[in-house]
Amino acid sequence: MQLESHPEGGYFKETYRSNEIIPQQVLSTRFTGDRCFYTQIVYLLESHQKSKLHRLKADETWHFYEGVPIVLYLISPTGSFSTVTLGRGNEGFVFQYTIPHGYWFGANIEAVDGFSLVGCTVAPGFDFRDFELGDQKKLINEFPENQSLIKFLT
Repeated sequence: MQLESHPEGGYFKETYRSNEIIPQQVLSTRFTGDRCFYTQIVYLLESHQKSKLHRLKADETWHFYEGVPIVLYLISPTGSFSTVTLGRGNEGFVFQYTIPHGYWFGANIEAVDGFSLVGCTVAPGFDFRDFELGDQKKLINEFPENQSLIKFLT
């Protein structure tokens, strides 16, 4: 499978894009234009990489497939911080997690060596018009209590 570099870090390949379309007039006003029903990708993050803080206008579900556990770092629109670890075999790890739209999030592998292979499903379907990469200065200004995380993941 040929993977491409992702702007947030890591590598990805789109594996499915629904050919059915949701018209803009029935979508939330946060979307500009029609969207497909949903999309799926595989996403690979290696231990020397980070998934930089970003946010989407749609919900995104991460599914753990293979490798070492991967930590999702989330900042809600009100500034509350949380983490979720995707993985298998240990108490407290989950196989999948849905990140609500509007949350800033990134990911990191805490293992010194290894990789995590996950899948990501977005509904309505992913469109780069709905993707925003975090700006360190703006995020620190908005969420000063999360400054160290923001510096780490931007």
